[in-house]
Amino acid sequence: MAGRVHLFYSSSVSHTISFLSPLYSATSRLRPICLRRTSPPAHMFCTCSTAADANPVPSGTPSSDPFVLTTPLYYVNAPPHMGSAYTTIAADAVARFQRLLGKKVIFITGTDEHGEKIATAAAASGSSPSDHCDAISQSYKALWNNLDIAYDRFIRTTDPQHEDIVREFYSRVLAKGDIYRADYEGLYCINCEEYKDEKELIKDNCCPIHLKPCVARKEDNYFFALSKYQKKLEEILRKNPEFVQPASRLNEVRGWVNSGLKDFSISRAAVDWGIPVPNDNKQTIYVWFDALLGYVSALSEGESQADLDTVVSNGWPASLHLIGKDILRFHAVYWPAMLLSAGLSLPKTVFGHGFLTKDGMKMGKSLGNTIEPDDLVKNFGSDAVRYFFLKEVELGSDGDYSEDRFINSVNAGLANTIGNLLNRTLGLLKKNCDSTLFVDSSVAAEGNPLKETVEDLVDKARDNYENLSLSAACDALLEVANAGNLYMNNRAPWTGFKIGGDSADAAAKDLVVILEIMRILAITLSPITPGLSLKMYMQLGFTEDQFYTTTWGESEWGGLKGGQVMGQPEPVFLRIDKKTGGEAPEVPKKNSPKKAVKKTDKAPQTQAAAQA
Repeated sequence: MAGRVHLFYSSSVSHTISFLSPLYSATSRLRPICLRRTSPPAHMFCTCSTAADANPVPSGTPSSDPFVLTTPLYYVNAPPHMGSAYTTIAADAVARFQRLLGKKVIFITGTDEHGEKIATAAAASGSSPSDHCDAISQSYKALWNNLDIAYDRFIRTTDPQHEDIVREFYSRVLAKGDIYRADYEGLYCINCEEYKDEKELIKDNCCPIHLKPCVARKEDNYFFALSKYQKKLEEILRKNPEFVQPASRLNEVRGWVNSGLKDFSISRAAVDWGIPVPNDNKQTIYVWFDALLGYVSALSEGESQADLDTVVSNGWPASLHLIGKDILRFHAVYWPAMLLSAGLSLPKTVFGHGFLTKDGMKMGKSLGNTIEPDDLVKNFGSDAVRYFFLKEVELGSDGDYSEDRFINSVNAGLANTIGNLLNRTLGLLKKNCDSTLFVDSSVAAEGNPLKETVEDLVDKARDNYENLSLSAACDALLEVANAGNLYMNNRAPWTGFKIGGDSADAAAKDLVVILEIMRILAITLSPITPGLSLKMYMQLGFTEDQFYTTTWGESEWGGLKGGQVMGQPEPVFLRIDKKTGGEAPEVPKKNSPKKAVKKTDKAPQTQAAAQA
């Protein structure tokens, strides 16, 4: 890892810097955040068109293109909290669903490791910034493993390859005439790493997010000409309402842009822990200008000195940036303008989800009111944590956590509705049919309206997954499980087995119908609860490798075959004891997130019934 680097300058960059030299001693006080300002000379705003300028609006990606999605790159001033985990769990569910559709997925996460807060946090702990970043970055990787996060790329902004991309990107924007130098004076939030407009602040000049006073600062910095892209961003937001989601976030972004964009500082004179500005090692590149490029540099495929064009060809533009609403401005205003300046395509969608709250307040490391995700996983298991936050918090809205709500939701959905149905059905099958299916599930469901009901609900779940309505997808799949429970209670197959004859045959068919429902649920719930789904699938007589090579198409009715032997009926999810807490049953795990989504040739899906 290299925190500080020596820079290489091309002749074109040197020429541009020389061209800008009259501004280096500028004494005008620029106020990009609504204070009085002196605009840079008009000749610096190059109006020549580029490919990105001509067609800046995200367009549909051919099916052969990868589905690239990202979480934010998490700031390593402190270990991860539940807010970070929530974003990553949601992104993982989206990635797993897209893989089920058969798409090539590149799921990017990682850590943002430069900036003032990092150096301060390292000093407070008595370590170097480099050692601090190593430790905290590893804690993120460990948590993602515990939460069954199957990411494809983990980028650190201290990676040498990333720093190379940042320097090249900066040089492109400089050559475009979109970077200039001027004085700046304003109120700065250290936790946001951002200068604030006074009208954004609350009492005593406090940041409304971190509730801490902003500090007055005056610096001689380099600025990005964001105002140049005012009309272009207005056009993008007007023509592409899907660019920012949900609709409430789009309205926020339109409001910011329509109120007038102000140029913003992209360097810091008082921060040593960062990437030096080309030709001026007394300043470092602003942490956001650096970190946003992690989404691009993460596409490097191991090249030791990858250039920007090569990395971009590996999968850019991103299909989805999934972020918290507190960093929406950076991703939906600054980032698109930066990409336009460098001649790169824009991501298709920026989705700003809501906050997780505790006692009605946003959780955050700086506020000291976080829930420890490691403790939740240790006490309740990763599936319970994933299920609760994806089902009970609508993506895009705020959601509040309480332990009672957590336990009640998980017990009702995973233990009672799903786990109990599978266990009692397998118990009846073992007792009356030697754990062997009587007929194919397609035959068992002939003329049964339940089949159509399940198919409709699965289609509904798919639509919700595709629309990022993960809570609604959970609800639709719970309806499938509820339909199975109702069918079991109404048909009472235990009675048919007691009667014998045709009634026993009908009861055996009923069990096949219910187990087919469980097979479908194991596949369609796997983006939400991968560990639980694996246990369900294996109890239905399939192998682990078969589970990891399933596709959404296999959720169509008819996957179970007559003669297939089911596994032994064991609880796949234990109820949580409200008094003592509880620990979910151990789930077989792969050795790494990547192995968990491997693609291999499928094994035969039917196991022969043992001879009596």
